Amino acid sequence: MRSHTVMDSPVGRLTLVATDGVLSGLYMEQQRYRPAQEVFGEPDPAPFTHVVRQMEEYFAGDRTTFDVPIAFEGTEFQRTVWQALCDIPYGETISYGELALRLGRTMTASRAVGLANGKNPISIIVPCHRVVGSTGDLTGYGGGIARKRFLLDFERGGTLAYSWSGAEPKATLNRSHQMTTLRTPSSEVPAGIA
Repeated sequence: MRSHTVMDSPVGRLTLVATDGVLSGLYMEQQRYRPAQEVFGEPDPAPFTHVVRQMEEYFAGDRTTFDVPIAFEGTEFQRTVWQALCDIPYGETISYGELALRLGRTMTASRAVGLANGKNPISIIVPCHRVVGSTGDLTGYGGGIARKRFLLDFERGGTLAYSWSGAEPKATLNRSHQMTTLRTPSSEVPAGIA
């Protein structure tokens, strides 16, 4: 049986989905491959108190790993890739090719790894944002490149952060990793952010 709840975050509203009381989805607004709302089950915040607390600690800068039970729903290959994502340390990145090698595959499997990475149903907790192109470029992210940039900058202690109103990123100066935001009109967003 599925249930869900919604929480606010610096990257916009996050929908948390549980299957039989275990986290099986964490979706951003307008995320690529986000399932239809109807499959999320009834609203019920009860199964998510531990997840919400850990997410709040993460966005406050007080948590670098998660220890919530998760249930992957996907193919065997996808589940293998998603499990490997959990081994990428906070604040670090690896390429799709490096991830393929960690899985015992060749570099040519990087495309398949990228496709599985893009369908990760548990964003942030399963850190698919930490996988980049072979040259370090921020290639693809189901939640959008601006959110990927935010998460990587945030984990590296960056002070320029973003907040979201729908799908529209807003520049934010965040000096202490607090969740308060100062909204900047999109006409004032520095080049390369929007």
